[in-house]
Amino acid sequence: MRTTLTLDEDVAAKLKAESRKTGRPFRDTVNSCLRVGLSVRKQSAAARPFRVKARDMGLRPGINIDRVSALLDELEGPEHK
Repeated sequence: MRTTLTLDEDVAAKLKAESRKTGRPFRDTVNSCLRVGLSVRKQSAAARPFRVKARDMGLRPGINIDRVSALLDELEGPEHK
């Protein structure tokens, strides 16, 4: 696909230097750098681990949340259904 792309001067200079260093055409250097940059960005976004922060639920002492139905009876009475 042919398109026009405006590059910042510092980016263009780095691409030209890389093209000269590798002996590859400028177009191939641009495409290669874009592919690498886009794949790294996708990987880094997926690499961040999910962390859960523990919070105090503020329950009264003596209430066991493992027994949900008993908890509902205790908090709302036997007519909670």
